[in-house]
Amino acid sequence: MSDAPPTSRAGGVPTTWDAAASAHARWANGERQALDELVRVLTPVLWHTVRSYGLSAEAAQDVLQNAWLCLVRDPGQVRDSQAVTGWMMTTARRLAWRSTRTREIPVDELAPTAPVQLPTPEDAAIAGFEARRLWQAVSSLNARCQRLLRIIAFADRPDYAAFSAATGTPIGSIGPTRRRCLDKLRSLLEGASA
Repeated sequence: MSDAPPTSRAGGVPTTWDAAASAHARWANGERQALDELVRVLTPVLWHTVRSYGLSAEAAQDVLQNAWLCLVRDPGQVRDSQAVTGWMMTTARRLAWRSTRTREIPVDELAPTAPVQLPTPEDAAIAGFEARRLWQAVSSLNARCQRLLRIIAFADRPDYAAFSAATGTPIGSIGPTRRRCLDKLRSLLEGASA
């Protein structure tokens, strides 16, 4: 996964990278509350990145706290606000990697309790096929359904106000629209499997 900011923005809806850059710029210019917004915007992305290293929730929280401390202790490290997401991702990855290399493993973790069930090559192939089939079905939906389904699939808390503003969809009709889009997607997938 690349740390570079996405080049396309669906209907003018700001990306996580845009929101982080804006918050960082305001914080760098002395607006203290902007740091809270920066933390709120980037922490979910950083959390998933750090957890992918196999850290416990407690260890992941420590890594994230240390990553934020690196930024706060020396704010001049990030001169271009557009680079703050990439910088934080790199810092979090390095700290997570370092944490996996230096942590002490309790003896009870070393003693296996049950064999680990890794996915077989067949399972991996089926999962890949299913993922391709799902995204092919999504890409056959209209643009509004594609945008809405991607937002609800990837956003921790979808910003329906931004979606409403970008698409001209009243906020009250986003739920029913989402339901119709999911119904279309389900029938596409069921039709493809028949």
